[in-house]
Amino acid sequence: MLSGCSPASEDLAVTADVMPTEAALSDAREQTARAKRIHETALVLDAHADIEIPGKASRYAGVDGLSNVSPEKMKIGGVDAVVMAIAVGPGPRTTSGYAEARALADEKLRAVLAMTEDPANNLALAKTAEDLVAAHEQGKGALILGFQNARILGTTVSGLDEFYDLGVRVFALTHMGHNDFADSSRPVFDGATGQHEAVAEHGGLSALGKNAVTSINALGGIIDISQLSKAAALQVLALSDAPVIASHSNVWQLSNVSRNLSDEEIDRIGESGGVIHVAPFRGYLFDSSDETLDQAIRAARQVAGITEDFYYPFELYWEIQDEAVQQKFLSTVSDLLGPGSIEDVIDHIDYIVSRIGIDHVGIGTDFNHGSGITGFNDASEALNVTIGLVARGYSAEDIHKIWGGNFLRVFRAVAASKDKAIIE
Repeated sequence: MLSGCSPASEDLAVTADVMPTEAALSDAREQTARAKRIHETALVLDAHADIEIPGKASRYAGVDGLSNVSPEKMKIGGVDAVVMAIAVGPGPRTTSGYAEARALADEKLRAVLAMTEDPANNLALAKTAEDLVAAHEQGKGALILGFQNARILGTTVSGLDEFYDLGVRVFALTHMGHNDFADSSRPVFDGATGQHEAVAEHGGLSALGKNAVTSINALGGIIDISQLSKAAALQVLALSDAPVIASHSNVWQLSNVSRNLSDEEIDRIGESGGVIHVAPFRGYLFDSSDETLDQAIRAARQVAGITEDFYYPFELYWEIQDEAVQQKFLSTVSDLLGPGSIEDVIDHIDYIVSRIGIDHVGIGTDFNHGSGITGFNDASEALNVTIGLVARGYSAEDIHKIWGGNFLRVFRAVAASKDKAIIE
């Protein structure tokens, strides 16, 4: 029947069906109020964000030009702490390449330290779990220094001691591309040959990488396995004397991309006492079992002139030289994936909780590196995650663990492991 011919009673019935009842509205208001109470008392921690250097143009900053975890956005969203990753991407494994990587790392380190030294930001640099708790109790935000990609170190482990002395507490050995320490879950593409590097160079960790694991344990640093190959991650888990984390990784069974975690890795992290921090990154949350979507992504890649196969949907956009073609590709894939949702993130949290328990899951946004979904595009929207967790049935105790309690437990356990080793 045409809508214009529908009886008035049918129109009213349809309207009544789609309009929430007063009872439903009341429940939603109470749920939101409860979420706010939980959020205000939790130590809300983001286990991984990239560093925006003030004054440098970036495609990843917010629409306001500011970092997605700026002090202002942290305050609005009730985010108490962020692990800021001193990260570099792939590059030449040469003396000059290593020097360039180190120079960029030093620049990012200075940018974070400057943030904590500016009283207007009300931020502390947290080097211990106690520093983190103290900042929270004093109403201050806290930044923890992270490190990503041992290419910064060149071919020696000695630089780990230097970065630890400078305040770095979370260490990830790889980014995209293998380095002298370990294999990455994302082999780098060589534009000159039109091929990716070999899937594995070291079969996981090199001898240098194994020494790095021992060194990080001895220093009392937290080892982060995000972006390691599966073989390298499992080797770290076998070698480490302390719990490890994945600072920004999702579930491979739900979204089949190379840098998400297999069930075996998830299980081993749980057994180690570690924590997996789920990222609101559409490219690692999409339903990879959707064959229609997969074919559409492949078609978009062919049109853009890049390889059809991919480690994640947006991969190799940087190889598209024509700016218009690049933007068309990015917008096409973005439209295919959709905006992403907090529900998607919580699906991955649910999976991990169901498999290894509530003590082993957290949130690491990967903000400032392309991450962001509807309702959680920057730190100012963190409350929406808590609202979603409440709606999904998580208790206040559960949410406190997810948002920061589990990370805090690992922070303490790693320090205790170091102290035990010293005594022995």
